[in-house]
Amino acid sequence: MAGSVQPRQLAFVLPHAESLTRDNFLEGPANEAALALIERWPDWPNRIMWLSGEEGSGKSHLASIWAEQSGARTISAHALAAASVPNALATGALVVEDLKAGGFDERALFHLMNLAREDAAFVLMTGRVAPSALEIELRDLRSRLRAVPVVMLAAPDDLLFRALIVKFCADRQLAVDESLVGYLASRIERSYGAARRAIDLLDSEALRLGRPVTRALAAELLRNA
Repeated sequence: MAGSVQPRQLAFVLPHAESLTRDNFLEGPANEAALALIERWPDWPNRIMWLSGEEGSGKSHLASIWAEQSGARTISAHALAAASVPNALATGALVVEDLKAGGFDERALFHLMNLAREDAAFVLMTGRVAPSALEIELRDLRSRLRAVPVVMLAAPDDLLFRALIVKFCADRQLAVDESLVGYLASRIERSYGAARRAIDLLDSEALRLGRPVTRALAAELLRNA
């Protein structure tokens, strides 16, 4: 029919497998201190440690590697409750993920830190910012958190950034060439989150359009972004 509008093809986004093993961790100057911390366990400077870094910087990957080594359980900070603390520390090691202002029960975390010290348990906390940058109402918890040693994951250098683009594509089983990798590395913000979002966009749009993931497609999408 003349003037009819073609329906937009829907893309069904399927979950992709992202390996969080040691063999699949990409090493670079940005994360060497954090990786060294994980690999030197249990010889830590403190039984409670904090990994800090931007979205996608590898905090959860490193925490997963450490959990495999130590037998640690893992809990999201927002799910932490005082009643669950003894069970969470039952193995003597615990990962507390994504600590952010207003996103956790302060009294539950204070209880956890006290019990971990009493039981000589290991705790690895992760957050996008250092604990000193969090607004904490509970004074004793604020003091306790600021005494926790922090290991930062920095922004990726060019080599690591390119490797991340390749890895994110491989996680989605996308075949890419150097021209695409080089184009993306020079056009998008050099951050972990930007690399992941760019590959997510390429993957979903290639599926919707029925086209391969190429430099030409990336140029079209980024030009319209």
